[in-house]
Amino acid sequence: MTQGAERTLVTVVAAVLEEHGRICITKRPEGTHLAGYWEFPGGKVEPGETPTEALVRELREELAVEIEVGPLLHRSDFSYPDRRVVLSFYASRPKGIPTPQQGQQLRWVERLELTTLPFPPADEELIRKLANQTRA
Repeated sequence: MTQGAERTLVTVVAAVLEEHGRICITKRPEGTHLAGYWEFPGGKVEPGETPTEALVRELREELAVEIEVGPLLHRSDFSYPDRRVVLSFYASRPKGIPTPQQGQQLRWVERLELTTLPFPPADEELIRKLANQTRA
């Protein structure tokens, strides 16, 4: 990238799926941007999609599960060397059992455990918020 060149802007949505005091996370597969990092499941918003539509589609594709999308929990605007990511995290509930469809690992973890795992830098502020909150 040349000096002053625009970074690609990527709009991403992610589901913070929480059930029975645990949060669903998946591991980014080899050969992808940020491979090996844990993440909240989701993906890119396609042209013409609302964030909610994109999140529902991504969870169907990645985890073969329908979800109920709740309120926006956090928004992150983060610049990586090759791209700028605007990432919106939504509280969500699964309407079934998430089942990985792309060979990715899946785990259900407690909020504090999130702080012990490698996540992309764009997720760090949300991880801190979640770890410092107690479930009602």
